[in-house]
Amino acid sequence: MKIATWNINSVRLRIDQVVQFLEEEKPDALCLQEIKCANDQFPAKAFKAAGYPHQAVSGQPGYHGVAIVSKLPLKEEEVESFGGKDDCRHIAASLPGGVRLHNFYVPAGGDVPDPDENDKFAHKLAFLKDLARRFAPGSKMKEILVGDLNVAPREHDVWSHKQLLGVVSHTPVEVDLLNAAIKAGRWIDVAREVVPEPEKLYSWWSYRAADWRASNRGRRLDHIWVTPALEKAALSLGRKGFSIRDDCRGWERPSDHAPALLTLDF
Repeated sequence: MKIATWNINSVRLRIDQVVQFLEEEKPDALCLQEIKCANDQFPAKAFKAAGYPHQAVSGQPGYHGVAIVSKLPLKEEEVESFGGKDDCRHIAASLPGGVRLHNFYVPAGGDVPDPDENDKFAHKLAFLKDLARRFAPGSKMKEILVGDLNVAPREHDVWSHKQLLGVVSHTPVEVDLLNAAIKAGRWIDVAREVVPEPEKLYSWWSYRAADWRASNRGRRLDHIWVTPALEKAALSLGRKGFSIRDDCRGWERPSDHAPALLTLDF
C-alpha cells in the first residue's frame, strides 16, 4: 500500500501538477492539505478521471482544507476539530485491511513566536496540545498520521538549527509539543527511522528564495507517522519505501511543499 501526502497550496490552481504526480507515482491514496476550496468546488471529476474515485473532503472557501483521494474504498470518514476552531484541518478515513488514515494540516502559526502577541501562534500551540491528547495513550490499531504539521522537529530537519531556533516551525516550544504528541501516540516518525540524522531532510522551501535549489534553505514540515502495529510494514522496505519528491518543487507554478510517500509492505 502506497500513501502520499502533499500540501498543494490550492488544489484547483495545481490540479494538473497533482494529476501528473498521480500518473507518475500511482499511490493508493493521496492526502492533500491547504486545498483552499469548498467541498463543492473540489475537482472531483479530475481525480475520478485519474483513477481516484474515492474521495473524502473537508474544505472551506479560500483557506485551509484537507482531502483524501484514493483508488481504494474509503469508509468511516470523520472530521475532528483541534485547537478550539472548526477550520477544516483534519479528516480521517479507513482503508481496506483495517488501516485508519489521518490527514492533518497544523496551523502555520504566523511570524511571531509569542502566543501573547500572536493569536495564530497561540492557536498552533493549542492545536498541538490537542493532538497529543487525542491520541494518548497510543493506539493498538493500524493507524497512519500524515500531513503538513508545520513543525521541523529535529536539528537536521532545517538548514540551520541555530539560526532557526527563534523562527516559527522550529522553536523549542513547538518542537517539544510535537515530540509530546509523538510520545503520547507512540507514533513512529518513518522518515527519521529510514533516513537517520545527521543527514538533512527537507520537504518545504520558501517562495522567497530566488533559487530554492541553490540556496537549499529547507525544512521538514511534512510528516508520515505510523502506530507500532504498522511498524514492520512501514519500515521493512527501508529507504526504498520512503521518499520526498523534491523535484516537484521545481515544476511550473509549484507548491512550496514537496510530496512525501511511503510504501507499506504487508
